[in-house]
Amino acid sequence: MAVGRLGRVLEDNWTAPLYWQRDESAGWTEFTLHGRQALQPDAPVTHLSYYEASAFAEWAGARLPEEREWELAARTCPVEGNFVRPGETVHPRAGASGRGLQQMFGDVWEWTRSAYSAYPRYRPASGAVGEYNGKFMCGQFVLRGGSCATPRGHIRPTYRNFFPPDARWQFSGVRLAKDI
Repeated sequence: MAVGRLGRVLEDNWTAPLYWQRDESAGWTEFTLHGRQALQPDAPVTHLSYYEASAFAEWAGARLPEEREWELAARTCPVEGNFVRPGETVHPRAGASGRGLQQMFGDVWEWTRSAYSAYPRYRPASGAVGEYNGKFMCGQFVLRGGSCATPRGHIRPTYRNFFPPDARWQFSGVRLAKDI
C-alpha cells in the first residue's frame, strides 16, 4: 500500500468525496442512508478523509484547526445541532446563514490537524484496557463536534473522536481556520 496523501488518492482513484457519483443525466449524486439522492450543494460536504480535508483547506488558503483551537472556539457555542433522533433522516443538513461560528456540533465530525494522543499527565489503566486504548492512539487524527449519527447526549465541547487519516466512511468533514 502506498503511503502519504498522494499515494492513497492515486492508488484508490479518489476523484470526489466517498459516495459521490457523477451521473450524465442527473449531475452529481450522493449515496445516502436513504439511497442515491441529488447532491445538496448547500449541505456540509461529508465522507472526507483527513487528507482531503487538509488539501481542501490548503486550496482555500486556510488550514485545519488544531484540536485545542477547535475546543476553545466551541466553548462559546451552545451544544446544538443536527444529531441522530429516532425516526428522523440521518444526513447532514444545510447550514444556517449568518456571521460567526456556525454548526460547531452535529452534522459532520470535523477533522483537526492534531494527532490523537493522550492528554498531558494521562496514565492508561493497567492491564488489557490500557493496552487496548494505547493501540488506538497510533496514527490517528482527532475529530470534533459530533455528526448527524451521534446521539446528542454524547457531545460536549471536550469530546474527542479519532480515525486514521484515510478513513472516509464516517460522517466526517472540514472546518477551516486562518491565522490572524
